[in-house]
Amino acid sequence: MPMPATVAAAPRPLLPGLPRRGTTAPPRGRWSASAAAASRGVAAEAARRGVREYVEAAREMVRRPDGGPARWFSPLECGGGGGRRPGAPTMLYLPGIDGVGLGLIRHHERLAKMFDMWCLHIPVEDRMSFEGLVEYVESAVKSEGQRARDRPVYLVGESVGACIALAVAARNPDIDLVLILVNPGTSFHKSQLQSLSVFLDLVPEPFHLTTPQLLNFLTGNFMKMPSTIVGRGFSFQEAGQALSEIATSLLPSLMSLLDVLPKESIVWKLKMLRTASSFVNSRLHAVKAQTLVLASWNDELLPSREEAERLRDALEKCRIRNFKDNGHKILLEAEFDLATAIKGAGYYRRSLQTDFVSDYLPLTPDEFQKATDHIRMLQYIANPVMLSTLPDGRIVRGLSGLPKQGPAVIVGYHMLLGFELGPLVTGVLRSSGIHIRGLAHPFMFDKKNEKIMPDPSYYDMHRIMGAVPVTAGNFYKLLAEKHFVLLYPGGAREALHRKGEEYKLFWPEQSEFVRMASRFGATIIPFGVVGEDDICDMLLDYDDLMKIPFYDILDRMLNEDGVKLRTDSTGELKYQRIHPVVAAPKIPGRFYFIFGKPIETRGREKELRDKENAQHLYLNVKSEVESCMKYLKEKREKDPYRNILARLLYQMVHGLDAEVPTFEP
Repeated sequence: MPMPATVAAAPRPLLPGLPRRGTTAPPRGRWSASAAAASRGVAAEAARRGVREYVEAAREMVRRPDGGPARWFSPLECGGGGGRRPGAPTMLYLPGIDGVGLGLIRHHERLAKMFDMWCLHIPVEDRMSFEGLVEYVESAVKSEGQRARDRPVYLVGESVGACIALAVAARNPDIDLVLILVNPGTSFHKSQLQSLSVFLDLVPEPFHLTTPQLLNFLTGNFMKMPSTIVGRGFSFQEAGQALSEIATSLLPSLMSLLDVLPKESIVWKLKMLRTASSFVNSRLHAVKAQTLVLASWNDELLPSREEAERLRDALEKCRIRNFKDNGHKILLEAEFDLATAIKGAGYYRRSLQTDFVSDYLPLTPDEFQKATDHIRMLQYIANPVMLSTLPDGRIVRGLSGLPKQGPAVIVGYHMLLGFELGPLVTGVLRSSGIHIRGLAHPFMFDKKNEKIMPDPSYYDMHRIMGAVPVTAGNFYKLLAEKHFVLLYPGGAREALHRKGEEYKLFWPEQSEFVRMASRFGATIIPFGVVGEDDICDMLLDYDDLMKIPFYDILDRMLNEDGVKLRTDSTGELKYQRIHPVVAAPKIPGRFYFIFGKPIETRGREKELRDKENAQHLYLNVKSEVESCMKYLKEKREKDPYRNILARLLYQMVHGLDAEVPTFEP
């Protein structure tokens, strides 16, 4: 019987190492409509795969002669290496209780561009002990570690597979490992699975698959589908019809699971999970690997939410990501993308240290849509107007005044709380195809700061969109690769300004970016933005907060490392302190952006090496930014649609997607 397209034609043993394939660098360029459409097609095909497709592929896999020990295989979608990044690290997938190794079926195509990917298959009849599986995976890890000492080895483990990954890491602290733990089984002793293992002894086969716990495990919150469907706007009659169709198509697949998960195999795996949980929990102190825990809040089998918090406190290099609407089988659920989760956490690297420039993965259409949805409300209420300046000095609506090619440095004013960031980056990308890479405060990349944020993933979208820590090295690399780089000389001091300081620039006295830009012949594009005073009023600034009892404790927590971003500056510009502000919303006005006339540095490198000449150009750029904001503040007074009520009336007449007019430039 031929194997399905999702499974390698023949699992291959890992002796002495995994077979290697060639690599091809992905094409680079501007945002392409045709490339986006093709990517959407691949993403749509992957999104259609779920529990049913997993079951069908697993059934075909186990119906082949399935004796013998555990082995590695590579899905066909991951073969050939076409489109894989040069120097891609190895990813080893360690399955959960099912043991088939197809848990990443929805993610194969995407992960194959990032990793040399292999999956562990544990035959249904195999009864290798937990310690034996750990040793088998360990041999693969050591082999890969010896083959490519400068690259990490990724272990993606689901439930019991997560325990195997942790055990391997504890036994090999000197190997560079990155662990991705999906609803780890380390919480077995606090879960319903303990009682399930006893209950299964009393239930005859095949009725063991009808227990609520296993139905939830196999279908991904199947019992919650009615409320989910009704919540999406379906009537109860339509929901009933939809559920009937789902059941008709899904139940035959569930019956096929008798081949994949016979009762004897499940009982064995649950006993193994009990052993694995105890084994690993006694050795967590020895785990030194970089770890990312993905926790489903609707996991009805394991207390994954609480377990993620426990592991973050117990492991030295651990971050967590919470998924409030997902269940135990999150890897098979349509809303989840493993590659995006890894990117957002900043956990993709191809060497010993993360290179935020060369390791960055191009934005996908789905990720761009998520970024757009992330700021949809702000976009709607602020309805940004974007203007640009042509080479002849004329100001036009739209972005036709921006250069077509990089490198370029976009320099401007940092609005309160960075309100302008989302509309700026997504608006430019949507309108012109230019992907702006921002230089961001190191606070956004520090693991320790996630504990005090309302959501650990608060800054993930910034990383997905291409933000990098603000360092001279990263600035250099971005310009060398001809990127459009977004730079705020005023930094956090400008974005977290005090009362009455809106639209005031807090730039250092000395030039910071001019000579670097001239070294690469980069175009400098000054820009201004106004509108923060049209959406909120500041109630408490830093000076007010410091008067509140005990706030100084939080202030020390936020700034305990004392990061000095500007060693040649003094005072608050040197330390760039991070702190909250309290603001009250008001009836929204509008955001206005204007990109000034581009300033060419190509051919001026020798001239701008001179500090005096560089300083003169620096002050000229600063003056241009101030002029841009002055222009916008004057012109917005003539905008009949500055107030949101006027815009709503216009859109009621012309349609919600209609571009709302503004002042004449």
